[in-house]
Amino acid sequence: MPDRLVLLKYWLPLVLWMVLIFGASTDLMSSRQTSRFIGPILRWFDPDVSTRTIRNVQLVVRKTAHIVEYAILAWLAWRVLARPVRSRPQTWRWSLAVAAWSIATLYAISDESHQHFISSRQGSVWDVLLDSFGAAIGLLILRWILNRRNRSPEIVLRRI
Repeated sequence: MPDRLVLLKYWLPLVLWMVLIFGASTDLMSSRQTSRFIGPILRWFDPDVSTRTIRNVQLVVRKTAHIVEYAILAWLAWRVLARPVRSRPQTWRWSLAVAAWSIATLYAISDESHQHFISSRQGSVWDVLLDSFGAAIGLLILRWILNRRNRSPEIVLRRI
């Protein structure tokens, strides 16, 4: 595959996702900003919802976002590392998964460090751990999907 196509097909999605995460680490997605739409949505469903419930839902939504965004980041990193070479697709290798997880974890560390410089944000070691957990979960789901795809009907029938 020509270098430009490799860049566009494999590297560009990874870099764009990193840019998206970086942008979300600014005031744009701070808790103050996200509460502006989570609270009204909850109040639309239940006008008597308590402030505490809104805060709890906001926390769950925000922490779930950490897990999902880093699961996607790890998957995109794995995709770059496992890209086909000379038209032969790479199979699952734990070494590639560990490398992809490491990339996501290092990015999580840099992202939380970046948040120290944003007045409405704060970096957290707990968020780095949550991001790393999300990356691991994403890679395990990817492995599960690849294993299911690679099962041939003959092998499944022989087992029955």
